[in-house]
Order: sequence, then C-alpha cells, then structure tokens
Amino acid sequence: MQYGICNLSIVPLRAEPNDQSELVSQVLYGDYFKVLEKRKFWSKIRLGFDRYEGWIDNKQYLEIAEQDYQSLHQETPILSSDLVEFITDSSNQLYPIPLGACLNGLDIMQHAHDGNAVSQVFAKHHILETAFSYINAPYLWGGKTPFGIDCSGFTQMVYKLNGYKLFRDASQQATQGEALSFIEESDPGDLAFFDNDEGQIVHVGIIMPDNFIIHAHGKVRIDRLDHSGIYNVDKRMHTHKLRVIKRIID
Repeated sequence: MQYGICNLSIVPLRAEPNDQSELVSQVLYGDYFKVLEKRKFWSKIRLGFDRYEGWIDNKQYLEIAEQDYQSLHQETPILSSDLVEFITDSSNQLYPIPLGACLNGLDIMQHAHDGNAVSQVFAKHHILETAFSYINAPYLWGGKTPFGIDCSGFTQMVYKLNGYKLFRDASQQATQGEALSFIEESDPGDLAFFDNDEGQIVHVGIIMPDNFIIHAHGKVRIDRLDHSGIYNVDKRMHTHKLRVIKRIID
C-alpha cells in the first residue's frame, strides 16, 4: 500500500482517471490518503478523513511513508481558519491555502505556516458562526471551499471546522445522528435533508433559528424552512422537499 498527502491548495478528485471526468470532490492542502491504485498519470485514492474515493493527478500530491499516514490519522486535525492563508516552502515560495486546509503535515512537507488555525471541538452554537463564513460562496458540484462548494461539502466543512466528522455526500450524512420527528424539535446547527421524486437524499442544509436554513443552492444562501421543505424567498416557491431532520451534536 502507498500513501500520499496533498501539497497544493485545492486539487480535483475525479470519478475516472482523466481531466474530463466528473468532479466528485476536492482534496484540500494537507489532506492525507491511501493510494489504492497507481497508474502512469493518475492514482485512485481513499481519503483518511472520510474514506471518500476518487482519482487524483499524480503530479498533484506528495508520496509519504505509512508511518506518516498513521501519525496524521491519529492526530486531532489542525485547520486553517481564515478565508485564504499562505504557507511557505523551504525556498520561501508562497502557496495559498483555503479555509479548512489541514496543517498537521507541515513538517512532513517541509512547509511553514504563520496564520490562524483551529483544532478544538466547539459548542453547537458555533456551527452557524462558521457557516456564515461561506455565505455567498458559489455552488460547485464537488466543491469544498469558499470559492466553490456543494451542499454536502458545505455541511461537512462547517462541521469539520468545529471538530466534528461528517461523511462527504448528503445521502451518507443522512445516515448519521438522531432523527427528529418535527421541525419544532430541532435546534440551530441541526441538519435538514431533502429528497427527490425517487426518494433519494439529494440535498442538505443547516437549520437556523426562526425557521430559516443556510444551504448551498446556486450559492450559499439563507431561505425559509417549513414542513414542506425549503421556500426560496427570491423565487417565491419551494425548491426542496423535506425528508428528515438529523441531530449530530447534542
């Protein structure tokens, strides 16, 4: 088994080993992973944080030893906490890194960081404060940063920055936590999930006080939430059908 770490700011994770393939997620600076299969130009990887799999360009990561992987996997994540920060390499070249980049592997990559970071578990009320950091971020299928993010990437990164682990996709996240029967039982910071006509979970957002929700739809935005689903205040219509509300944090 081989192992790797992302030494660039934001790297595409694709469904198939080519540049034209669907973007299924992103690998952020400092994300570490197992290399499941290595070809001439592409590697299939499994991320250490959420076990998500996809293909990454061989030019866009650094190979590391198994010992380094295991050490990173056991450590509490240290994450950059500003919208954009910079790290420097041994030649003092600057590398930009986005909000939520992992800093645990700085020594392995011989990089230095002089910005802000978080590494503790925050109380539930801090979830919304973090969520507002992404407000107006454009929607990007597979995205995980303030420069482009999808609905489940948004919820995963917000929870990660507060010290909690969510799976990558909305359908996976819907398997976590405790189901609530009614909106009235929910607290700010709980997750609301929405399904399509086939009953598949396709969307997720973070519940706010007073029947509002913050979610990624076109951009990270705030809309109304009722028993039917999300009511888009701009379109004056429901855009998502409520399926279930889950409590991840007590």
